[in-house]
Amino acid sequence: MTNGGTAATERRRTEHIKLHEPQHFEGMRRAGRVAAECLDMLVGRIEPGTTTEQIDQWVLAFGLARGAYPAQLNYRGYGFSSCTSVNHVVCHGMPNDKPLREGDIVNVDVTFIVDEWHGDASRMYGVGEIPRRAARLIDVTYECLLRGLAVIKPGATTGDIGAAIQEFAEGERCAVVRDFCGHGLGRVFHDAPAILHFGRRGEGPALKPGMFFTVEPMINLGRPPVKVLSDGWTAVTRDRSLSAQFEHTVGVTETGVEIFTQSPNGLDKPPHTSGA
Repeated sequence: MTNGGTAATERRRTEHIKLHEPQHFEGMRRAGRVAAECLDMLVGRIEPGTTTEQIDQWVLAFGLARGAYPAQLNYRGYGFSSCTSVNHVVCHGMPNDKPLREGDIVNVDVTFIVDEWHGDASRMYGVGEIPRRAARLIDVTYECLLRGLAVIKPGATTGDIGAAIQEFAEGERCAVVRDFCGHGLGRVFHDAPAILHFGRRGEGPALKPGMFFTVEPMINLGRPPVKVLSDGWTAVTRDRSLSAQFEHTVGVTETGVEIFTQSPNGLDKPPHTSGA
């Protein structure tokens, strides 16, 4: 789940960045696996006529059956177990009873607490056959995630992650959302460091073994600006262009990166259309 603060707010944070011990990686693996398996469970279920409310119910039931509690539920007053962001919704879309339609795209963002550790992930799903421009946006966004993950290693910086994402997205004539960012996590849902999805190489905190955080680029077909609706949660593109997002929870290792929320069934990457 995207950090509740804006990227501008997060740049001003000065909290100490936690460095976790090697044994803590196992807790994150368990939490991350539940999140990944939940998103796997949704593949093939999201189709025309499905409501995001149904998706949210599936997420809640999946977690509880495995002894995992949805971290979103009642977080700062949020009343659902997932975020479901459709079409021009950038993030924090609130589930409702409106049926999804053929050609819609939806991001489902879940976070589960397993033995106090948080596993946070999101993926894009196509509803039936989706337009070519939507499929292209999803592919670009997924590649942005991969490029951000590829630079993570001790000695790199958070700015290296943002730069890798921004360079690819803008090269594909897409825009990176500036208002929200990835975040540290572990036993805490949202923590330092802030992971901006734009920036300059070499800037920002240096990455060190034991850091846990999310990488979750939000990419628009149109311009970057977003606005938050009157419900206080739902963020949409100001120009109503399509938006997409992928997210993984990761840990910095001695030699690189471990992805805690990788699909055990290889279902991380697009397309996620009905019956896929």
